[in-house]
Amino acid sequence: MRATRDAAGVSWSWAALTTLNNAAWIAYFALSRDWSALVPSCSVTLLAGALTVMLTGWQRVRPRSLALMGAWAAALAAVGSVSGRVALGTLLTAAFVVQVAPSLRAAYLTPCPSGISAGTWTLILGELACFLAYGLHQADPRLIALGSTGVVASALMLSRIIWTGRLRGPLTAASELQVNAAGDQRVRAAADPDRAVRVGGDVDAAPAAERGALAGRVRGGRLA
Repeated sequence: MRATRDAAGVSWSWAALTTLNNAAWIAYFALSRDWSALVPSCSVTLLAGALTVMLTGWQRVRPRSLALMGAWAAALAAVGSVSGRVALGTLLTAAFVVQVAPSLRAAYLTPCPSGISAGTWTLILGELACFLAYGLHQADPRLIALGSTGVVASALMLSRIIWTGRLRGPLTAASELQVNAAGDQRVRAAADPDRAVRVGGDVDAAPAAERGALAGRVRGGRLA
């Protein structure tokens, strides 16, 4: 994206929310003393943060979005400070459901959705599958819930992408046939001038008949 400077289909809100949530997961794993789990969380936080910074310079971010992200960051900090890691992990798991639900709803309510990246959702599937495996290993119910939700959401989105691709193929072929048929009609009209004249004459038949009668009287010498 940095090479092409094309940010079409990339949401600033999604990138910013991913940055905040993974930063909070860093705090959760640090409080849990799961040091190995810090590696993926730190990596995602850095990448999503860099993406957020780039999008901030390329897109016009609405003040409402900035205010919502600020309020969410404050809520995460307050829950983590007051209620501890269990409440923080529960809130982050619920936040992931809220984050992916609108995307799934839009994908399944739109007849032929576009702009959905299969690569992105494949990465999400792989990441959350790893969280699920790690949660099962650590017997962490919050990580198990997060991983299960992510795997199901990613699988549903990828299934929608595959199904939409199968539907778009016949629709594209039908559109091409219509365009080709229209082009053939224009070519036949250009190659048959007499037919074009007849079609044009049908539009205004009465004046054409009067001109024919006038020409006949002129040739017969009966113009008066």
